[in-house]
Parts: sequence; structure tokens; C-alpha cells
Amino acid sequence: MYAATIFLSSFLLFLVQPLVARLILPWFGGTAAVWTTCMLFFQSLLLAGYAYAHATDARLSPRAQAGLHTLLLGAALLLLPIAPGEGWKPRGDEEPVSHILLLLTVAVGLPYFLLSSTSPLLQAWFARARPGEDPYRLFAVSNLASLLALVGYPFAVEPFLGNQVQVSLWSALFAFFALLCAGLSWLGASAKPGTGKTPAQPEKRPSRRDYVLWLALSATGSVLLLAVTNHITQNVASIPLLWLAPLTLYLLTFILAFEGKGLYRPEIAWSFVLAWIAGMAWLLVDSDRQFDLWLQIGVYLSGLFVGCMFCHGELYRARPPARWLTGFYLTISAGGALGGLAVAVLAPLAFDAYYELGLGLVALALLAAVRFAGVNRVARLASLAMLMAAAGCAIYDGLRFQRDVRVSSRNFYGVLRVKEYGEEGKESHLRRLLHGVIMHGEQYMQPGLRETPTTYYQHSSGVGAALLSLRERQAVRVGVIGLGTGTLAAYGRSGDVYRFYDINPRVREVAQSEFHYLRDSAARIEVALGDARLALEREPPQAFDLLAVDAFSSDSIPVHLITKEALGAYLRHMKPDGIVAFHVSNRFLDLVPVVARLADEHKAHAVLVDEESAEDKTTSTWLLVSREANALERPEIVEAGAAEPETRDDWRTWTDDYSNLVQIVK
Repeated sequence: MYAATIFLSSFLLFLVQPLVARLILPWFGGTAAVWTTCMLFFQSLLLAGYAYAHATDARLSPRAQAGLHTLLLGAALLLLPIAPGEGWKPRGDEEPVSHILLLLTVAVGLPYFLLSSTSPLLQAWFARARPGEDPYRLFAVSNLASLLALVGYPFAVEPFLGNQVQVSLWSALFAFFALLCAGLSWLGASAKPGTGKTPAQPEKRPSRRDYVLWLALSATGSVLLLAVTNHITQNVASIPLLWLAPLTLYLLTFILAFEGKGLYRPEIAWSFVLAWIAGMAWLLVDSDRQFDLWLQIGVYLSGLFVGCMFCHGELYRARPPARWLTGFYLTISAGGALGGLAVAVLAPLAFDAYYELGLGLVALALLAAVRFAGVNRVARLASLAMLMAAAGCAIYDGLRFQRDVRVSSRNFYGVLRVKEYGEEGKESHLRRLLHGVIMHGEQYMQPGLRETPTTYYQHSSGVGAALLSLRERQAVRVGVIGLGTGTLAAYGRSGDVYRFYDINPRVREVAQSEFHYLRDSAARIEVALGDARLALEREPPQAFDLLAVDAFSSDSIPVHLITKEALGAYLRHMKPDGIVAFHVSNRFLDLVPVVARLADEHKAHAVLVDEESAEDKTTSTWLLVSREANALERPEIVEAGAAEPETRDDWRTWTDDYSNLVQIVK
């Protein structure tokens, strides 16, 4: 009964996070900021739940605990279902972070708080009822359930169930959980304390040093998780769902460390831990291996597993007697929150790039030197040597990152870099804008060349052909979702209006200061900051001749920009023969059938312009959509190789209520 209730609570705990975040994404722009704010909320409430479990177990009698917990469970049931109402939709003048936090507090705060408290609270009740048994094994059960929910949501829930069905199912399971938990609380309150083995020696109360160790081990594991995730998704490969692998390994190490069979043994583990610290530190500074995809992913993921196995194995070895387990779990939760705060909030403010992986390796090496000092002399000396090596690699990586980089800037939305190539004064001299590993445009610096549109936007591209087909018009209005370097402004003529939408204010600053497309364009340039879809929904019709939707090149696909409702919003702003140009170039996702299906839903026409790779040119794939078939039959578009796009009748239409990222992975 204890194991089943803990399993269900942890399963619901990890299932509700992507569900609720998905519900509010279209309201707030579908950006990384929304996800980060949601994670801040969930981590904070997890810590609050652990604090509640610790306080009630320490200060209340079993009967008082049961009464209070049952009362809170009943109140949570009154708040179901968890879907936030339409009244919570932003009007546009609110500060989004505080609005999201308040919305989440009202919609899911109490149910999530109670789910968070369940694992430590029920383990404390279990220890009181059965003092001869190990309650810490239930923590492994908790993490197993979390792992199943984490892996199950993108593969078994999201592809088959709409949002409202997910909400109803989750709410029903929570009601069942509430009944189980309330029953256990009163069963434990009425039962006499079990009689187990009396300890041979008095149980030792945890010292301040113990709490510091628990906090450090937990925080280091959390930092490693987030730092490795950032590194492989931003600097190695933007593969969809790649973030899932690190989190899966992180939870797996908790399961293996706490299952109670002694799988982690420091006298064996020390050599593996130091070897993988060395491997990750080596890759951090080896430029020749930077784009060796499978080597990077293999070393960093296996290194994360070994590093977290060390952190969580040492946590299990340092665990206190069961009477202090709630304080132990509270400290672990605080460490996890501290690590998340350091990487998600403090690092973007303090650093201009992703330096936290190097710092995380130094922290891991320091803890290894402390914990392995007593294993044997070889382990002690090797740990100290690895600490110095990791520190050296971290420093070198920070210095190396600045090579050939003209500008490096980090904020809430990621790291932007402007790199310079070629010799100044030569035709080959150019600047390139990078967001992680994704190129967002480049420009030749020589006068006479810098007016030429490049990369995905050159004359032979789909969007280039569409813009050239509008040349006979005296003046055109062009909208662009995604600013980048502002390359499309190179097509602008006197009398034209080019209106760009971008959510990242730093992109505008870099485009204006480091590149010439915006400042040299003959057209009138407008830049609207904020989420493009929200802006378009609020603005009066713009009467665009062309709207370029260029936001799908990385792994972080803003789904709310590629739904039936989104295309409806775009078409409202188009002239009758206007063209919506979707940039669907992506190494890992097949977006063409998705957009083609959206066009069919709106009774619009679509053609695919797939530009072949050529020397010194960039391959691009554009899908052009228009209500008027004639608009897509202009000579410039036909000569660019316009063809019928692939359609998939067996795929459901993407809406604000449904999308299936797994289905479109190539």
C-alpha cells in the first residue's frame, strides 16, 4: 500500500509538469521563458512539499498529521480539474513571469504541493509502523514512477490524447490517489508503533557537516544534469527530445543508488568516476572533437550517469537513521533547487556563455577528492590530480571560447555569438550569427557584397523566389517571424515595409550593431519585440504581401507557431493573394506534412521549394502557402523548383490542443 501510493504520487507529479506547461504555452508565446518559469514554480513547490513533510512529522502527532493531511487532500479535490480557465489568458500588459506563477499557484498549486510531500511523508509513516524495515527503498520506487512518467508522456500520452482528455485523466487519478493517501494516514494514526530491532548503539543525530555534505552532493548532481543537457543540446546537436536522455539517466541513478542492494561501492567506483571526469574535461577543450556527434553524446551521457551515480550513491551511504529521513530529503530537495537556480537563473546573469559544465566538473572532482580520500592512497592522489586537471580545463575552455568571437551574449533565451571569418578587406570576410549550434544568418562585410542575401534567404531559396515574384508591385509589406541578422531586409526597396517579430531583445541589438542588413535597407524597417503569434493576434490586419515564418530550425520547436489556429492568425494579416512562407529546414524533423495539412484545413494552396546544396551555398526548404493558387504559379516561384509537398493523410492536424513531435522525427 505504501509503495503503491508513493508510486502513483510520483507518477502524477512528473506527469503534471509537461501537461500544465503545454496548456499555457500558446498564451505566453511558447518560449523557453515559459518552460523555465514553470520549472522554477515546480522546483519551489517541491521544496515546500518536503518542508511540510519534515515539519509535520517533527511537530505533529500521527492523528494530527492525518487530520491535517486529509483536510488538505479534500481541499485539493475541490480544485479539480487542474486546467486553468480562459480568464487567466494574458491581456498583453501583464508581467509574464509573475502572471504565470500566480496562474500555476491557483490552478495546480495545492495538488502539486501534496504530491510533493507524499514520498518523504509516507516513508516516515512507514518507518514508524515498520521500524525493522528500510524506508529508503521507497525512494527508489518514487524515482521509478517519475522515470516512467517522464518517458511515457512524449511517447504514450501526448501523441494519442488531446489536452482536455489528459486533464480529465490526470484529475481522476489524483482523486484516486487522494483516497489512498487519506486512508493510509488514518491507518497509520490508529496503528500501534511497530516493534523492530533495537539499535545496538544509540542512533547518531546528523551533524551540520552531514547537512552540508547532503546539500553539496545533491546540488552537484543537479548542476551536472542541467549543464550536460545545455551543452549537448546547445553546443553539440539540436536533436529533439535529446533533453530526455540526461534526465532519464539522472533518475535512474537515484533508483539504483537507493534500491538497497549496494550497487554503488566507492572502492570500485573511484576509478570510473575519475576516468569519466577526465573524459568530459578532455572533450570540453578538444576543438577537433567538437562536432563528433556520437562521441560527444556518448561521453557526456555516460559521464553524467557515472557522476550522478557517485553523487547519489554517496548520498545513500551518508543517509541518517530513519527518524531523521524527512530532514534528509528536505536537504536533498534544497540542493536540487539550488543547482537548478544556479544554472537556470544565476548563470545567464553572470556568464556570457555556457561555462557551468566546466564548473560542475570541478565541483564533482572536489567532492570526489573529499569522499575518496579514505579509500586508499592511490585514490586519494588520483582524485587530487583530477581536481587540478578539471580546474585547468575549465579555465582553458573559458579562454578558448572567446577565440574568433566578436560578440558573445547570454540571456534568458540562450547564448548568441557573432563569429568573424576571413581577412578584413577580402571578399571572403564575413560575420555569422550563431544561437548554440544553429546558424541564424551571415553577411559578407565587403561593400558591394554585403547587400547580397545569403544562407537560407538567397535569391534561389523559396522565400527569395517569393519576394522576387513581388517585384512588379510598386510597394510591398513583408512580415518576418524571427529576426536573426535581418537578411530579408536586403530585398527591401524604397516604399516597402519590412516588419520583423522576435522575442529576444538581444537579437535586435546584435542585428543592428553587428550586421548591415537592417541599417542599409531602402525599406522602412519595423522590429516588434515579443512573441510573434501573440503580437499578430492583437494587431489590426497588416495586409502583408508575404509573411516569412522562420522559427523551426532548432530542436526547440515553438509548436504554437505551427498549428491550425496559428495559420488562421497569419492568414488574417495577408492580402488575398499573399504568401505565408514557412522555413521548414531541419536536420531532425519532417515538418513538411504538418504544414501541408494545415494548408488543407484552411482550403489554401501549398508548394514546396527545396533548394539543393551547392558550393558556398546553404540548403534550405521552404513551404509557400496562399489562398490564391495563381500566387504560387508566378514564374520566379516555378523556376525555383516549386513542387507539390508531401502529405500524410494518416497524421492528425496539429492544433493548440494536439501535436506529436515524436511522429515527425526523421
